[in-house]
Amino acid sequence: MTEVLLAVGTRKGLFIGHRRGGAWEFDDSPYFNAQAVYSVAIDNRSGTPRLLAGGDSAHWGPSVFHSDDLGRTWTEPARPAVKFPKDTGASLERVWQLHPAAAEPDVVYAGTEPAALYRSADRGESFDLVRPLWEHPTRSQWVPGGGGEGLHTVLTDARDPRAVTVAVSTAGVFRTTDGGASWAPSNSGVSAVFLPDPNPEFGQCVHKIAKDAGNPDRLYLQNHWGVYRSDDAGVHWTDIGAGLPSTFGFAVAAHPHRGDTAYVFPINADADRVPADHRCRVFRTADGGRSWEPLSKGLPAEDHYGTVLRDALRTDDADPAGVYFGNRNGEVFASADDGDSWQQLASHLPDVLCVRAAVIN
Repeated sequence: MTEVLLAVGTRKGLFIGHRRGGAWEFDDSPYFNAQAVYSVAIDNRSGTPRLLAGGDSAHWGPSVFHSDDLGRTWTEPARPAVKFPKDTGASLERVWQLHPAAAEPDVVYAGTEPAALYRSADRGESFDLVRPLWEHPTRSQWVPGGGGEGLHTVLTDARDPRAVTVAVSTAGVFRTTDGGASWAPSNSGVSAVFLPDPNPEFGQCVHKIAKDAGNPDRLYLQNHWGVYRSDDAGVHWTDIGAGLPSTFGFAVAAHPHRGDTAYVFPINADADRVPADHRCRVFRTADGGRSWEPLSKGLPAEDHYGTVLRDALRTDDADPAGVYFGNRNGEVFASADDGDSWQQLASHLPDVLCVRAAVIN
């Protein structure tokens, strides 16, 4: 029987759920109890699925753990998997992102705070700093955002392992096409309304990027004010926020199979970080951002105040697609029909920081 695995990283541990058939069941207790789990990956590229989790112990510090038995047991490397070299003068605060590369079966990328990119060639057991990005000439001008200076998004290209796109808060989007040897800002068209010059080469507060299922050069971007689309892998961006109740938000996700289809969760404003109009709604576009429709069947109808963070809205790879989100109220919602209808899976969890889901065969 096909199983869908759902991993929910929270401020105080990782919760894992399973759907076999139509019913959801969650493991008895959270993993990494009392640790903030900002990043999770489900690596389905080999015969045995591997889970990766970035734990953030207040006592022991941040680390990357892996599990090859769907979370029942976890392994932490004897030496820190992610660590800043001494000559950088930096120390790791947390791992914001874990991303299995699309074209390289054993490669996993990690994005960190302070903002840096790491590359693993052994499925996430050890990582090396990608120095050209760390030493980028603009780096001295990167300014931390309200949530810190984190590299929170990594996108790879199944057609070309040398092409990698990252997003940094608040430095913007950077791209490499030579395997990380050189990096260029990639923010043309993305506005930074909070800066004296609203159209800088870098310095945008990008919150999340997702890749279209039908066109790998089409990307969707949720900015600190603004929702955008690129049709050339991030070289240029076009505003597609018309029709949304607010263009401020943190999360964006793409449908796993259907091109031109993406999801956002609008937030009222940067100074009022609650759902737009105090309504619990996911918005979906099915035409590349030319129009948006609210999805709320099964979601709370009363005034709602659960903020969805940048990594807490995701899809799985089922057909029809599962869509999932968690919020800072500790609630988790799921749709098994592309977002048309929803059910609540959990409540009263700690703040939900990230969500990942995938079909496990």
